Amino acid sequence: MSWLDRGTRRYWRFRGRPVDLDGSEQWLDAPMHDSSQVGAGWLPTGSDSADGAGLLADMAQLDGPTFRAADLRPEIRDFYERTSRWRMEVWTQWNAVFQPGGELVSRLFGRRVRQLALPTRPLDVARGMDSRVVPILGSDGDQQAAAWIRTLRSTGEYVYSGCYSTKLLPGARNPSVHVAFPLESGNIQVLLEPVALPDGALELRSPPGRFGQNGAYAVVEDDGRTYAARIPIHETFHVYVDDEGTLRTDHALHLWSARVVRLHYKLAPA
Repeated sequence: MSWLDRGTRRYWRFRGRPVDLDGSEQWLDAPMHDSSQVGAGWLPTGSDSADGAGLLADMAQLDGPTFRAADLRPEIRDFYERTSRWRMEVWTQWNAVFQPGGELVSRLFGRRVRQLALPTRPLDVARGMDSRVVPILGSDGDQQAAAWIRTLRSTGEYVYSGCYSTKLLPGARNPSVHVAFPLESGNIQVLLEPVALPDGALELRSPPGRFGQNGAYAVVEDDGRTYAARIPIHETFHVYVDDEGTLRTDHALHLWSARVVRLHYKLAPA
């Protein structure tokens, strides 16, 4: 369905604005892919998973005037810094109004391109998700980002294939968690504000706002130029340790102010 993918890129070109990824919009610079089949194909040649690899090399990369990683529970820091050593179970609950649309998008795009195939039925994730973390290293050998590849344990189908790093937005006081999902000649990006809660829990937020603030963006290349548009999708992740000492995450995704889907993750050391 190359016509559908081209049409989608043209739509975001029309909705968006020209951006300079080497200049003032460098904060939107993130991996893209050269094929409609994504999966793990966007990873740099020679990249491989590593035992003990994390989405962030050190959560202190997010430290700033209003956030300190030291205020988080140690289990939460360990999950983000050693993600590959954790196993996850997941449950989904869709808003009945949006579930048919979610299934259509998953069929037309997610499963076909092997990217952002959000599960729409509870039994899809009944056996859990497998995850693989691949560090992406700079020329100095230090981790610059990390790929987090998640597949359904029951079928092996790709669910998410994301690139995780930190970015400091223009005018922001603290760095944000930056997640990019590569697509053919483009990507979907989410910038999340970290908040340390009084009980040591972590909240990541992509609230409504202006272009250049935390939130979700579509970036596409078309006719030799790059365009970006802010998307009215807003997410909240609440990562916490429950009364029994189990690490859990509540994930809510909204379209404008309407809640589309909720996901709950139970995380345990592998």
